[in-house]
Amino acid sequence: MPAGHTEGMATTEFGQAVRRWRDRVSPEAAGLPGGGRRRAPGLRREELSQLSGISVDYITRLEQGRATRPSEQVVEALARALRLSGQERAHLFRLAGVQPPGPECVPTHLTPSVQRVLDRLTGTPVAVYDATWTLLTANPPYDALMGDTSRWRGRERNGVWRTFLGLSDRVRQDARSRRALERALVADLRAATARYPADQRLRRLIADLRTHSERFAELWDTGITGRHESARKTIDHPQAGAVTLDCDILTLEGSDLHIMVYTAEPGSEDAERLALITALGLQTFVA
Repeated sequence: MPAGHTEGMATTEFGQAVRRWRDRVSPEAAGLPGGGRRRAPGLRREELSQLSGISVDYITRLEQGRATRPSEQVVEALARALRLSGQERAHLFRLAGVQPPGPECVPTHLTPSVQRVLDRLTGTPVAVYDATWTLLTANPPYDALMGDTSRWRGRERNGVWRTFLGLSDRVRQDARSRRALERALVADLRAATARYPADQRLRRLIADLRTHSERFAELWDTGITGRHESARKTIDHPQAGAVTLDCDILTLEGSDLHIMVYTAEPGSEDAERLALITALGLQTFVA
């Protein structure tokens, strides 16, 4: 059979699998508002786009077999948004003609148990990062607090890159807290390279950071080690004003996923302000 024909079949099977799994996931199960008349019980393409950060047009072309060779990042994002099991995720990678990531790579898979934790924290800002501090997913309260993370593309989704390249951030920082954050992030990347020395994506990230940030290169060359600690952070929200919250980072053994959680002391003004921010969501108000 000609190679091109085989590739076309694989692409069609990939699109069919995405469509089949999209029909299986209800909006409510994905943390989206349901209700209203729907032609099918599953996710709309627009909703899958929102969850995965992939354009509706590209999802359409994938499902219709008009797009070939989706990248590993696209396959991973779709697998995560569609809540695939480990076996289903590996199957989707193979349908895309891509080898599923092995144990030598930084884990990026959200297990069903982690997803259930996120589902239960509907009123709490939560984001999940991998060991390279690349954002995997953020819930609606986190986006309401920090800005719409679904708009972040490529390196913008990496917290180390955002910090050292000075991308916009709502967290208020003084010189001391910024230095502590920089040191912790560099130390985390150094620890990740020790655990995943063959991960090419991690190697490219470090090389790019060294090229574009003198501060990162300086800290990296010191051989710094360390770890993140819980901290209180003040976030300047454009509608609700300043809110001071506790930021805790939970690292899962075995997967090295970082779960970042923001909470406020019950009954405090900050708790009331956080509830307002969550209620506002991503609404934009014109003065």
